[in-house]
Amino acid sequence: MKTDRPTMLARAARMRREPTEPERRLWQHLRASQLGYKFRRQATLDGRIVDFFCPQKGLVLEIDGDTHRPELDAISDRELNATKGFSTLRFSNKDVMTNRDGVLTSLRTQLDVLPDRWQASTTPSPSSEEEGRGAK
Repeated sequence: MKTDRPTMLARAARMRREPTEPERRLWQHLRASQLGYKFRRQATLDGRIVDFFCPQKGLVLEIDGDTHRPELDAISDRELNATKGFSTLRFSNKDVMTNRDGVLTSLRTQLDVLPDRWQASTTPSPSSEEEGRGAK
């Protein structure tokens, strides 16, 4: 049975207020685009809540505790990739707590390899003074 959107959003908001310790520690390095990319915490994607999401790269970052089931997670990750084109990178709670630098290095490597999902928008400057003003 699929959970309705308001329930999912309320659950995600609660999870942002009450992060696990590994999520809290990793967020200190992801927030404010410290790695050069914006991340969202506890984002709702395709009927599920993911720990972190980088929209520019379409990268889902999951921090897995003892309750995760790798075989089911792999199926879910494949479905998200097939329906949305998002990649998933998973680390264990233990990895985040004991090897944070290694986690950040692996994450940065993945971010650098993945293509951007959109082109950076720029506003072109006028090619001449006349274009910048109304035609006379």
